[in-house]
Amino acid sequence: MAVHQGRGFAAINYPIGMNMGGDPAQALVHATPDGKFMVTLSAIDLGQGMKSVTRQIAAEALGIPIEDVYVDTADSDTGPHDMGSFASRGTHRVGNAVIRAASEARAQLMEAAAEELEVSAQDLDTDGQGNIHVKGAPSRSITVMETSQAAQFKQGKTLAGRGIFLIEPSGYDPDTGEMSPVTTYAHAALVVDLTVDDETGEVEVTQINSAYEVGRALNPKLVEQQIVGGAWMGVSHALYETTEPYYPDRKHGPEDFNGYLMPGPGETVDHHIAILERPAADAPYGGKGPGEMCANPVLPAIANAVYNAVGVRVDKLPITPEKILRGLDANGGVRKPSFGGAR
Repeated sequence: MAVHQGRGFAAINYPIGMNMGGDPAQALVHATPDGKFMVTLSAIDLGQGMKSVTRQIAAEALGIPIEDVYVDTADSDTGPHDMGSFASRGTHRVGNAVIRAASEARAQLMEAAAEELEVSAQDLDTDGQGNIHVKGAPSRSITVMETSQAAQFKQGKTLAGRGIFLIEPSGYDPDTGEMSPVTTYAHAALVVDLTVDDETGEVEVTQINSAYEVGRALNPKLVEQQIVGGAWMGVSHALYETTEPYYPDRKHGPEDFNGYLMPGPGETVDHHIAILERPAADAPYGGKGPGEMCANPVLPAIANAVYNAVGVRVDKLPITPEKILRGLDANGGVRKPSFGGAR
């Protein structure tokens, strides 16, 4: 009886959003009397950091400090329409809508400042620090807060913007159904190292190495956190999580997370990540977002690594010790593949 090392590889070409129906996203942006800006969305932050990224995008498009931007995703009934938080579309679809809304609000902000400074709006610029100044004459300036107050209490103007990002739906072949479902893709490649105990069937992941192409990493730390968290979600799906053998009858299955099998902090391993930036032309400031694809390639990589370690091909998840032992029994023991084992 022995512990065998295995290595598995998987790659993914991941579609961002969907093109069926155009996949619209909408955003609203408005100023408050103290010069802050509120971004209103119906897309929900599920913990993927969408509020942080859209806040960055709005601040960049408005030309104001990020601390002066707030994002509200409180109510999908009263907020602007959005298709939902799925298919890794938050950064791409919602971010594009935010740029459009913020750009419209910025144009109104500059018009209000121009009226106060008695110049043309085209002659003004923002410094990103909360000030609006005349180009080439930074001493002639007005703060964003002063401009917002003048617009609302003196000029009778609303500083607000509306934005929608909508993709022209793809045509399709009526005979085959062939179509282009999305407009942009993200990519990743991942290697998993693990061990398999041929006596107990236990699998222990020892290391993960991955490379992700995400357009431009608008928030590198958030991207890294998504990749690490998503990878461990993939490990959980591959090796632990299931309601079998009782699904859909839950009579004898786990009723809460006390009985539902998942890996804990003690099972986390080193994950070495390479972020490849290739800004996408139709993405907000080039960023596509990693989203769901952080978990997806882990599952086939683990299956390939188990096969590489002991020659057992498990094609139904999770890859439990019982399935590995049954495979070993069917094979007459460990059979090391003569090639890398990935397919």
